[in-house]
Amino acid sequence: MKKKILICGATGFIGRNLIENLSKNKNYIIYATFNKKNKFKLKNIKWIKGDLRNDTFSKRVTKNIDIIIQAAATTTGSKDVVMQPFVHVTDNAVMNAYLFRNAYINKVKHVIFFSCTTMYKSSKKPIKENNFNPLKDIDPKYFGVATTKVYNENMCDFFSRLGNTKYTAIRHSNIYGPYDKYDLERSHVFGATITKVMTAKKEVVVWGKGTEERDLLHIDDLVNFVKLVIQKQKKKFQLFNCGVGYSISINNLVKKIIKISKKKLKIKYDLS
Repeated sequence: MKKKILICGATGFIGRNLIENLSKNKNYIIYATFNKKNKFKLKNIKWIKGDLRNDTFSKRVTKNIDIIIQAAATTTGSKDVVMQPFVHVTDNAVMNAYLFRNAYINKVKHVIFFSCTTMYKSSKKPIKENNFNPLKDIDPKYFGVATTKVYNENMCDFFSRLGNTKYTAIRHSNIYGPYDKYDLERSHVFGATITKVMTAKKEVVVWGKGTEERDLLHIDDLVNFVKLVIQKQKKKFQLFNCGVGYSISINNLVKKIIKISKKKLKIKYDLS
């Protein structure tokens, strides 16, 4: 029997890459939610328009579903994560609280939630999932976003203990690839850096000192990781890190992209 998969936030960066990949599998029937962004043409997709912050919609859309992949989120860019962290908090907490509860009520078999590695402080060595204490180890700069992610991870664990629904939380590192955002207001480090280099005439402005490092994960690798989770997870709740296992500094990333662009640009640091 074919599995019914609901991809929430299917028009976003992660969601679109998931839907284009999973829709090729003849063993899946794909349902896809969208809200503000328009849906796109793709065969064998059952589109559902609605707001996951609405409990009635959330309850309806999760009925008769085998697997939910939660890629929907209220997002902005890396600048807002630091300057206006409240933007990410309330909507995402409400959305996921409804979704996890309704998945439990409707007896969904498996829920996959995308957390992220924002909560981790810089480290020379990879950090294991169980070597993190959210009460003291969260990077203060990303406290709001990270705390919300940890809360949602805990809700996955909580609901997994109540019934037969499996829950997965994936702490993925910084992703890049097709359908990423490239406008400076909403993009993350990779997309923002490409935009800065390609639009610069004499110099590229880097926020901070450029010494911060990022583990950059291609979106295809994250999609493949999700497919493995669907196939192999046995426990009721599991928390996974997902990254390439090594990092690159913002300085080196900027230099690499400048080199590839073949433009002669200077680097200016904005410490404000």
